[in-house]
Amino acid sequence: MKLETFHTLEAVLQTGTFAGAARQGNVTPSAVSMQMKQLEQYLGKPLFDRSGLQARPNQLAHEVADTMRQALQNLESLRAGGGLVVEGVVRLGVIESLQPIVLPGIVRYVRERHPRLDLRLVRGRSSSLTASVKAGEIDAALVAQPASGGSARLRWTPMLRRELVMIAPPAATESNVGSLFRQYDWIRYDRNTVSGAMAAQYVHAHVAEIRGTLEFDSAPAIVAMVSGGLGVSILQGPDPALVQNYPVRLVRLGRAAPVLTLALVTRKGDDDNRSVAAVRDAMRLALAAYQRQQAAGRH
Repeated sequence: MKLETFHTLEAVLQTGTFAGAARQGNVTPSAVSMQMKQLEQYLGKPLFDRSGLQARPNQLAHEVADTMRQALQNLESLRAGGGLVVEGVVRLGVIESLQPIVLPGIVRYVRERHPRLDLRLVRGRSSSLTASVKAGEIDAALVAQPASGGSARLRWTPMLRRELVMIAPPAATESNVGSLFRQYDWIRYDRNTVSGAMAAQYVHAHVAEIRGTLEFDSAPAIVAMVSGGLGVSILQGPDPALVQNYPVRLVRLGRAAPVLTLALVTRKGDDDNRSVAAVRDAMRLALAAYQRQQAAGRH
């Protein structure tokens, strides 16, 4: 079994689809599908549920990736010579909603593996952080990737996919999206953001009647308002810690749910930058740990 197959499996889990893994690896989706079938034949067990429109990784797929992840990293270290010291400064931007998810894991990884690497953190919105990467003001940023794919002048590495969900007041009894919109005002997330634009597009395509609208650029503020019975909204799944203080009801949007791609954006000229690569590896590990935690919480 070729090692590239396990890298491809990791890409499928990170991006959520064969097509996403193909874009990340600069190959065709059929090539990704072929590699996954070869891996399934090697293991003698299925790695994906193919009953729906898209193949969905099962628990075994995550277990295989978890088993191989550290081994592949160790092999890469040996290939690089083992004695290479990664040092310098990396200016990393992370959108606020993802900071609790990724920052502890990234900082821990960098301190343990690359103590001479100075990580300087910057916060901001996706648009401003992307512009800062393009201008050379920061080295990398974890941002929401535009539906168009983003600027071709930059390198976009998909890291995480998050389905947008509807949040409703905890006392709401309505059973579907249309009924909730007829009962409550719509509290928009800023339409100038990627997720806000995706939510607006979904509402205009699937909701026939809207009572009224408010618009804010703070997800925590929106969650608090929805918790208080002042409306409904469509957002990324809110932080569980926030929901403990401001309970809301989560409503899945089904097959038509918008899916947000969170990507690490860097300059193409930094493709061989070992400091940036170290941060990319740290981010992958942090997000993989988060996804395992989320999967365990659903079982």
